[in-house]
Amino acid sequence: MTVATLYVVATPIGNLADLSPRGQEVLRTVAAICAEDTRRTGQLLSHFGISQPLVALHDHNEELLAQRIVARLQAGESLALVSDAGTPLVSDPGFRLVRAARQAGIRVSPIPGACAAIAALSVAGLPSDRFTFEGFLPAKASGRRDRLQGLAGELRTMVFYESSHRITESLADMAAVFGGERPAVLARELTKLFETVLDGDLHSLQQQVDADENQRKGEFVVMVQGAADDEQAQLAEGRRVYATLSEHLPPSTAAKLAAELTGAPRKALYGS
Repeated sequence: MTVATLYVVATPIGNLADLSPRGQEVLRTVAAICAEDTRRTGQLLSHFGISQPLVALHDHNEELLAQRIVARLQAGESLALVSDAGTPLVSDPGFRLVRAARQAGIRVSPIPGACAAIAALSVAGLPSDRFTFEGFLPAKASGRRDRLQGLAGELRTMVFYESSHRITESLADMAAVFGGERPAVLARELTKLFETVLDGDLHSLQQQVDADENQRKGEFVVMVQGAADDEQAQLAEGRRVYATLSEHLPPSTAAKLAAELTGAPRKALYGS
């Protein structure tokens, strides 16, 4: 007797040839496919001649549908979960369903494949033995800067997703918080026709994107090298504290207090 399984299937992020033969076989044989966008997934399935039923599962209905889908699994149906592109649950819906299935004792099995974050990191040339995936930054400028300031002392390579609408502003905020000299890599439209991977530092990346309208189109992965050592981490923390204090105190006073609190050089903070 076949055990009912929820298959978490990675789909292409651009190049359709990246859907593995195993992924194709699973999508052909499950009872139904839970998809973030049924129209987009429908186009993918049509390309491969797959015609299984689709169930819309996205951020707005996942909590409601999770138990219904688990009931189908408990009744013996095997189902698949896909997102618009890449690996489900990585900045995409699905964790509520996976959690509910596991709590119900349902077998959950991954079908590995494309993931923009890992694909970008593999070609970045930045330290990758330890990294932190931060997904999308907040849309509002204040929230975005607060999130970045909280990462200012991070020693690991940081991986972010960003959209064309905010890539310019995000690079500017990263340069302001981490320092424009911080090594970084910008990967755009991975596996697609206009794939580009730019490297340098945050300041040079910001300049390249500002100067070329084409570099502001598409989907982005931004990778920023972590603080190089304790001294750089201390300086980054000093900048974070200074930015907070300077909202309420004169710059010279804010720099003095930030230096005392973090041990960062006062002169490096004042005017940073």
